[in-house]
Amino acid sequence: MSNEKIPFLDLVTVHRELQDELVDVLKAALKNAGFIGGPMVQGFEEDFARFCEARFCVGLGSGTDALRFALIAAGVKSGDIVITVPNTFIATTEAISQAGARPDFVDIDPRTYAMDPGKLREYLEHTCRWNPKTRQVTHNATGKPVTAVVPVHLYGQMADMDAILDLATQYNLKVVEDACQAQGAEYFSQIDSRWHKAGSMGHAAAFSFYPGKNLGACGEAGAMTTNDEQVTHTCRLLRDHGQSKKYFHDIEGYNGRLDAIQAGFLRVKLRHLGTWNEQRRQAAERYDKLFAGVQGLLTVPHQPSWARSVYHLYVIQVEDRARLQQKLTDVGIGTGIHYPVALHLTKAYEHLGYHVGDFPIAERSAAHILSIPMFPGLTSDQQERVVTETMKSIAVYG
Repeated sequence: MSNEKIPFLDLVTVHRELQDELVDVLKAALKNAGFIGGPMVQGFEEDFARFCEARFCVGLGSGTDALRFALIAAGVKSGDIVITVPNTFIATTEAISQAGARPDFVDIDPRTYAMDPGKLREYLEHTCRWNPKTRQVTHNATGKPVTAVVPVHLYGQMADMDAILDLATQYNLKVVEDACQAQGAEYFSQIDSRWHKAGSMGHAAAFSFYPGKNLGACGEAGAMTTNDEQVTHTCRLLRDHGQSKKYFHDIEGYNGRLDAIQAGFLRVKLRHLGTWNEQRRQAAERYDKLFAGVQGLLTVPHQPSWARSVYHLYVIQVEDRARLQQKLTDVGIGTGIHYPVALHLTKAYEHLGYHVGDFPIAERSAAHILSIPMFPGLTSDQQERVVTETMKSIAVYG
């Protein structure tokens, strides 16, 4: 078995393979100086909306912009509360705070790492009160209105959307999907007996195209998808200083535009995304089989019957993570941790008043998860070496 280094993520090969197509995009932009807006952006928006099975797409500067603008456009206001999960990148909660709201958390399902609908129900039933006349739910302790919920489709797998949407309907909440890691993921809805793409089920959804994502730009980029025409209109205003046309500002907005060159790059890559996602699924299946002999010492990702993950990450759980990560590093195998600290325990959110033990499942996962190599083109030989070295380390302390 080879001792070559195995990267956590290979961004070099894919760009080398697509180099001619990507250079053509750059040449076209240089030829017509169309760097902001225009046909490249519009073309990508149309293609990505179709891919997500959504009516509309708005190209934006980042996934953070996408989530912030989606929340504002969905009607979240200053002083509102928006519910999400603590095991996500801080951009999720930054978007909530920057929309003027307070992020509140509910714990996660221990097998999927996504929002636990049962915990969401507990939050709404036991910490809030419902006014049937105003159709508004209010947080008991703060008196603030709870207006939206942000389920995070983590590691490439969607949250249990039927249950979350059902609760949102009961309590008149907007649902904005954080789909930043889930381009192409699917969910089977028992309600209408069909598969849905990430970005098509909530009131709106946010996507990131940070370079390491399944669909990654060659820089920063993001998008918002929705089936709501008014949300689309508002997001288009927000991304461009509130302009309905140049120098005519209907609202105060932001600078959150998607660069035309990045849109062109993304449009090229989007044509390959289905193949890349399938390669990730095949790699995940190989990992599952290779790890079958160490169940009990190591936990592999769980994919429910209602999910089709695109495996943005392949995340395992082990008791002595630090030791395993160091062992893999020593033999040239790249790893990552997504994410090592639950957000309610970070310094940035001390003011929210949470404590250790408030969300025990998220806290435990943060202490034991480890992301191992996952990317299109990952070979079976490389995976066998990853698993062999992992099992060697576990055998020492298992």
